[in-house]
Amino acid sequence: MAEAPTITIVNAGYRSTNYWVVSAGSSRLLVDLGWPGMFGAMKANLDKLGVPIPEIKYGLATHYHIDHAGHAEELKRAGMKLLVLEQQVEWIPRMKDHIKPQDNYLDIRPDGNVVIALDESRALLETVGISGEIISSPGHSPDSVSLLLDDGSVFTGDLTHPMMVTEEQADEVFASWRTLKDRGAITVYAGHGPVRNISGLLND
Repeated sequence: MAEAPTITIVNAGYRSTNYWVVSAGSSRLLVDLGWPGMFGAMKANLDKLGVPIPEIKYGLATHYHIDHAGHAEELKRAGMKLLVLEQQVEWIPRMKDHIKPQDNYLDIRPDGNVVIALDESRALLETVGISGEIISSPGHSPDSVSLLLDDGSVFTGDLTHPMMVTEEQADEVFASWRTLKDRGAITVYAGHGPVRNISGLLND
């Protein structure tokens, strides 16, 4: 029986936003998908990391804000499949409310998107050699999700840091963090800032 490939994680980020490439050998998933109009910056960083775009099987936006899904369509045209959770579908067109003409945003088309329910995520990830699941983690936005790997790595997008939460957000944000920790999250790969331990965030 062949040994499962080691999972590696690298950051193709720019403009103070992290874009995480999760790889099982040459089978890869990209978590969060860039600022609109800056596809060249993403491609340049992927090239430096030795990550050919055709090896990115799926792209996952943790939520549909412009700095996390800005060039999803360009990546699709380069060969990536856009992985969308059912709860996110209605939020894709709403992203345009925050786009300006000078952003050079390319509309995300529904054709070619792979839409799944949360409980289908583990089986899909296994097809690219990644053991984990996608979990709903609202707080920053209703459509926010996190990718949780079985080794405890968790990719949380913009889930609000517990020390920065407002009173209005508090219950939902802390519930999301607690859910992730209870499901085995250890190491947090956020959309902004350094890699952290989840216990430190929750003062455990």
